[in-house]
Amino acid sequence: YYSAEMEVWILLLAAAVRSVQMRDFTVEDIVLLHPSTPPRPGAFKCFTCQDAPDNYDCNRWAPDVYCPQDARFCSTLHVTDGDGASVSVTKRCAAPQDCQYTGCAAMADSDYKVCSSCCEGNICNLLVPRNDSEAVFSTAPLVGSATRIQAAALPSIIFISGVFATA
Repeated sequence: YYSAEMEVWILLLAAAVRSVQMRDFTVEDIVLLHPSTPPRPGAFKCFTCQDAPDNYDCNRWAPDVYCPQDARFCSTLHVTDGDGASVSVTKRCAAPQDCQYTGCAAMADSDYKVCSSCCEGNICNLLVPRNDSEAVFSTAPLVGSATRIQAAALPSIIFISGVFATA
């Protein structure tokens, strides 16, 4: 009897550990966003965070606010290490000029890679880009593409991201 009861507890704990290890944010997680009246016609929201350690933490703590009127898109900048693990996630509302470059590029003198994507639509930046096929400009999740990131443009993108961190 004791070993059977112990086995049940072990199975329950194993299931709990497995569920805690899941760190992906899903559409189901945002279904019940706080409803509010848009401040103007066409207003939309983006997930917003600065240098979060991963996508889950970014989306979990993202403020639920409408984007400013000059923003038309949602932008995501995702930095990964050589193993593909998240190092930094930055998401924000973006003006059209902030979405000129999408794609992935290796960071000089490191094994880090930065991927940039933009999307159009209410809270469309749920996911983070991890490769060139996900680092696109889209009007729907994972559809379409724009100009790809060039290695020369990467320092400007990172600098711009840093400016927003201090603002």
